[in-house]
Amino acid sequence: MTTLLQLKAFTSVVDQGGFTAAGRRLGLSQPAVSRAVATLEKELGLPLFVRRRDGLSLTEAGSVALTHAREAVRHLTLMRTEVAGLAGDISGTLSLASLPTATAALVAPQLQAFVERHPAVTIRLLEGSEQEIRDWLDQGAAEAGVVRLPIRGLDVAVLGEQEMVAVVPAGSRLASKETITYPDLASEPFVRGTGGCADVFMPVARQAGVHFDLAFDAREVTAALEIVRAGLGVSILPSVGLPDLPGVAVRPLVPKTVRRLGVAVSASASAPARAFLEQVAASSARRHSDSHRAQ
Repeated sequence: MTTLLQLKAFTSVVDQGGFTAAGRRLGLSQPAVSRAVATLEKELGLPLFVRRRDGLSLTEAGSVALTHAREAVRHLTLMRTEVAGLAGDISGTLSLASLPTATAALVAPQLQAFVERHPAVTIRLLEGSEQEIRDWLDQGAAEAGVVRLPIRGLDVAVLGEQEMVAVVPAGSRLASKETITYPDLASEPFVRGTGGCADVFMPVARQAGVHFDLAFDAREVTAALEIVRAGLGVSILPSVGLPDLPGVAVRPLVPKTVRRLGVAVSASASAPARAFLEQVAASSARRHSDSHRAQ
């Protein structure tokens, strides 16, 4: 009979890209993970992986089984956490997917408060692009995720905002300006981030009739900054969480461009994910109330 361990071993091998990494994630030895997956394959009657020198890939049976395995693990985890919740305790795992630029400044403080309130919950943090986070939420690899607002079809709480800034080489003519406009940036080779920020500023550029000279695509903020520091181009990046790097000048962007972020969970999210969403929503309400009083 299929066990929870077998299902967790199978899904972890897929998520971690191998048996050894899955073992580290689960706190098991590599042979133990291999045995669990082999037993599951025997019970199902078909191999789940194609094993090659360059790594693993799912068979057709594996792709079908993965969807059901994720759902089974999610439902069993949900059962445990909801039963524990009847006793007033929240336990289990919070699988949270975050944008790298949001983790330190926006997500980490929320996680710190959450752990203090719910010490029995284990945190599993993933980082990826906006599209990867949406895919992880859809596939069940993450139960909560940082997303750009507005968004439909998910329960959401406002996390915060990231103002976009112009990033230019420190020795360039643009670095001498107090503010930098979209037309200013259009006159230089442009480094476009592929993590989701471009979806925020590209519509603004089009509305202003500006066409960037796209010279580079960079997935990571650090890669974009290094290209700028080398004098090869300019970029637009979120100010929150942006490291201070010698050779790079950061200036306010005109017109002001903001990315609004939230934490989203699915309707069937577990108790830890729901509790985290409620905490973020409460934090947002307090910020709004404080801002209103300050005015």
